Amino acid sequence: MSGQVELQPSGAGEVPGLVRVVLRHEGRLNAMTRAMWRELRAVFERIQADPQARCVLMEGAGEAFCAGGDISEYPAFRFDAAQLRDFHEGEVWGGLSAMLGCDVPVVAAIAGACMGAGVEIASCCDVRIAAADARFGAPIARLGFPMAPREAALVASAVGEGVARQMLLEAATFDAGRMFQLGFLARVVEPEALRREALLSARRIAGLAPAAARMNKQTLRAWREARAPWPADAHDPYAYADSAEHREGITAFLAKRPPAF
Repeated sequence: MSGQVELQPSGAGEVPGLVRVVLRHEGRLNAMTRAMWRELRAVFERIQADPQARCVLMEGAGEAFCAGGDISEYPAFRFDAAQLRDFHEGEVWGGLSAMLGCDVPVVAAIAGACMGAGVEIASCCDVRIAAADARFGAPIARLGFPMAPREAALVASAVGEGVARQMLLEAATFDAGRMFQLGFLARVVEPEALRREALLSARRIAGLAPAAARMNKQTLRAWREARAPWPADAHDPYAYADSAEHREGITAFLAKRPPAF
């Protein structure tokens, strides 16, 4: 089935105002498709407009949070600079900026793979709780392309510049224990306890003063935006679209062979 971003209202017996957002892409470890990025934006714009929403619990379906982008879609658009720019600046950043602009607190329950797009989405969440077997990284250097500028700034602000450099330059991955030490994660729990612990956190937040939570998020957002401008005179970040390196990285991945850079 194609992927989707599901918005689920709180069930019977739940704290009022608790909503769930589920990343679901069966057979692809919840890898984000272009349609899913657009759905992510619509879901969080809807949550932002809901005065009754008090907390979001965000998770991936099954055994992973999000393994990255759906690379099977990439050959159709990534090798054209204009389409590549529209993808990152419109669809991807549209979804991420809707999360960042949402005043409702977001708790992430992170299981299994949290790679690339998964790290970006997790970086938009307020409280991140992970299973002990979760893994984190952005090994897109193996695919022959960089992280888009605003996405890289987002990740670096959340994981720290040094870790972001290792993720992007070494294709390094990190376990949950290390990400907790670095301050990216609030808690690490055994896999079987992840959903329960994340739900407890979301319920705790939903039971507190909702207006104060929204104002705290507005304050923190203003602080973050003041720190990370993208220079107007910077290089064109999508000029690499038709490069041989970019084509080779994606072609090799889809052919299940090592890239020859």
